[in-house]
Amino acid sequence: MLNELRHVAVGHETFGMFFHRTSQILICGIVAGTCGCGQNLANDSNAERSSAPAVAPTIHSPPWFDDATQQSGVTFHQTAHRPSPFFMPALTGGGIAVGDFDNDARLDIYLLNSASPQGEETNRFFRQTEDGRFEDATAGSGLDLHGYCQGVAAGDVNNDGALDVVVTEYGAARLLLGDGAGHFRDVSEEAGIDNASWGTSTAFLDFDRDGWLDLVIANYLEYDPDKPCKSTAGQDDFCGPASFPGTPPRLFRNLTGAGPSMGDVRFEDVTGASGLGSHASAGLGLWCADFDGDRWPDIFVANDGVPNSLFINRRDGTFHEEATLRGIALNRMGLAEANMGVAVGDADGDGLFDVFVTHLADESHRLWKQSPQGLFTDATTEARLSSVRGTGFGTMFADFDHDGDVDLAIANGRVMREAGTPPAATPEHFWTPYHELNAALENLGEGRFRDASHANPALCGTHGVYRGMACGDWDNDGDLDLVVSQLDGPPLLLRNVAAKSGHWLTVRTLDPSLRRDAYGAVVTVEAGGRRWVRWVNPSGSYACSNDPRAHFGLGETSEASSIRVIWPDGIAEMFPAASVDQHLVLRRGEGIAEMP
Repeated sequence: MLNELRHVAVGHETFGMFFHRTSQILICGIVAGTCGCGQNLANDSNAERSSAPAVAPTIHSPPWFDDATQQSGVTFHQTAHRPSPFFMPALTGGGIAVGDFDNDARLDIYLLNSASPQGEETNRFFRQTEDGRFEDATAGSGLDLHGYCQGVAAGDVNNDGALDVVVTEYGAARLLLGDGAGHFRDVSEEAGIDNASWGTSTAFLDFDRDGWLDLVIANYLEYDPDKPCKSTAGQDDFCGPASFPGTPPRLFRNLTGAGPSMGDVRFEDVTGASGLGSHASAGLGLWCADFDGDRWPDIFVANDGVPNSLFINRRDGTFHEEATLRGIALNRMGLAEANMGVAVGDADGDGLFDVFVTHLADESHRLWKQSPQGLFTDATTEARLSSVRGTGFGTMFADFDHDGDVDLAIANGRVMREAGTPPAATPEHFWTPYHELNAALENLGEGRFRDASHANPALCGTHGVYRGMACGDWDNDGDLDLVVSQLDGPPLLLRNVAAKSGHWLTVRTLDPSLRRDAYGAVVTVEAGGRRWVRWVNPSGSYACSNDPRAHFGLGETSEASSIRVIWPDGIAEMFPAASVDQHLVLRRGEGIAEMP
């Protein structure tokens, strides 16, 4: 939220940008271009836009989505409570979790409120029924939390076969232990989960590869609600990130399977010991995956207005921050931007994941292409994404039309009124000046995109202040549906109705010894001379948790000739050919193990 949120402290921000830009120039010279630094390090970010090709022309093909909100049964109005007119945590809520919380093989939906801790509004839990509709099952579920809730992650922390939930808040984090029947209890205090900061996105990962899911929380700012801020036009408005110091992310190691009290859910705060505690930033987006090819999970944090962080796992319980060295800290011009939501996928089909990060409407969203492994280059211009505009938060790489290439969807909503726009005349229209339209982008192949927004009015046709975007096949028909949250408004439940260009396959990776999905697994499908790779971790987008199944659009391929799974502990297995258009479950130990 950087450029859009300029305020009276802009002088300090400018110095910081100069410092990071100078560091980038020096490092580029040292590593001779391998870090993905652009040749043009001009101070004006508009220099890139003026010479960049526009996103490919808008298309008017059949839509990808149908608005199923009304008939879904999901009746929810997100509350963005503001105890003062421009209370910043009201801007950043909107987390969503899509998962099977009651073990009935149907995806359920958990929607977060950002309401007063003393108010009546709570988070809401909707259980999917046999007819495909959703019923409000909040009462008695234990998920009816009060507070300025922000992000959510779902995972099985005690390996009992039931999903558990972590919710971040402004000033707190809570761990809710599930029983597999849709009921939860708060075990935060006894489990050792404590985060008094402004937590945003959160994710589970097994960073020490011991079989127990650990937890990382991205933290935002040391916010002072009594500090007033003004827009560039001199109007009262929300503060920008440079108004306050950043805070480090928090890392908790899962000790549930260790020690004399084995079985009791326990976590240890290892933020300081791991090295994460020495890197204060302004974290919003988060993604955990193997960034350097050593089969150990690393941690990427999208930071607002300062360089991104990439914590590389040293395999001894510690991490080393290497975002600048690996080319993913700054844009190609050596500048930090308002990094917010994160999508990870293989945009160009080369078998390596690329990283897409959303930004402000007066910046460019960024696509960092990975090549070679572990090194990233800002490929925004080459991908024809430079002119895509919007203040993006939630975002998703997914093959919505099954043509074999992953597309992009973006949830947009401003964080400061558009220049010259007066405040809303009445409280009920407070958010109107912050409205934007969402975006849909079709992958034309090899990582080049064109605007498909006008062809998708269900997603992109109504102005709002959108935040979270969660993805999952809730109707189990083989394609990916979306849930999008809206500040002070209802969510969008979007059923995929795209005209399909090919076949599909979903792969669920299960470790029977752990009784849960294998978070951190890498699944590769080979078919028809092509290879598709997916990275299993439901936490991504912005503040959301998604369907953990790996989804593949396969184009005209009629059979998967082989499937390879690298399990979270680094062991790889090969599985035989499989027919397409099915939900496949692969269990560890049932494949052919690769020789080390």
